Amino acid sequence: MANIVIQLSSANLEKINSFYEGYKTNKTPPGAIFIAKKNGCTITAYRSGKVMFQGAGNLEEAKQWGASTEKLEKPIVRKSSGISLPPNFSSLSAIGSDEVGKGDYFGPMTVVAAYVKTDQMLLLKELGVKDSKDLTDSQIIKIAKDLITFLPYSLLTLTNEKYNKLQSSGMTQGKITAILHNQALNHLLKKIEPEKPDAILIDQFAEATTYYRHLQGQKEILRENVYFSTKAESIHLSVAAASILARYAFLKAFDELSKKAGFSLTKGAGHKVDHDAARLIKTKGLSSLNQFTKLHFANTNKARKIAGI
Repeated sequence: MANIVIQLSSANLEKINSFYEGYKTNKTPPGAIFIAKKNGCTITAYRSGKVMFQGAGNLEEAKQWGASTEKLEKPIVRKSSGISLPPNFSSLSAIGSDEVGKGDYFGPMTVVAAYVKTDQMLLLKELGVKDSKDLTDSQIIKIAKDLITFLPYSLLTLTNEKYNKLQSSGMTQGKITAILHNQALNHLLKKIEPEKPDAILIDQFAEATTYYRHLQGQKEILRENVYFSTKAESIHLSVAAASILARYAFLKAFDELSKKAGFSLTKGAGHKVDHDAARLIKTKGLSSLNQFTKLHFANTNKARKIAGI
């Protein structure tokens, strides 16, 4: 049964708040005014004026408030790696995974898998969950602090030292990324057992055949109900949430590295990064880059030239 969402005025929001006083639960998620349960229907009211009705009798319950009703999600059919996603994919209970830090010279790689159920989607939208590219770092931090209070997720952080060791052993960045995604997904599936998601969506950084080739020799290679898509953050909120949480973890780790460096490091891999790295070489020595950077980036040689080494 589809969830029903209505939009109420401030006056009607006050009325509905009073009306369900005797049915309210003790649990109130971030961004919500109340959750109430009546005759098998769960009613969640949000500060924005949106009210969601779930479960048996939700249509009749929603009709009491005189607003036109609409389904929470509209059907979509998209393709990922040549495979059509299931109908209504965006409204399924799904795990999404994404990574942050691959293109940054300073800082670790962070990978997160997050599980978002159908009945949590409106809440995530109320909290501001969307494509992290459209959010500032301060917005990401605020949203992430709310998400970690209730959303099941798994985080893996690959430090620069470990990254450099794997890379120098012959592992490509693509292989490293695939292994981290697979591990994060398996960790999360174990966390939510015996519950199973309807699907798993990976923000595509390689074709599916390449992804699974990278995983050869790994234990517990996840294949069931796994889909890949570019711009996956716009397809399912679980990927958007994973991206936000991964960015949040990256930002915290980046701040810690800046403290160790003694000055604010620059994100990305641009010209200013070269000068930051040269400054580190001069103050802490060339070997210190192993702790702070991804050594195989071209920035390393540029920094050495600037530092006169």
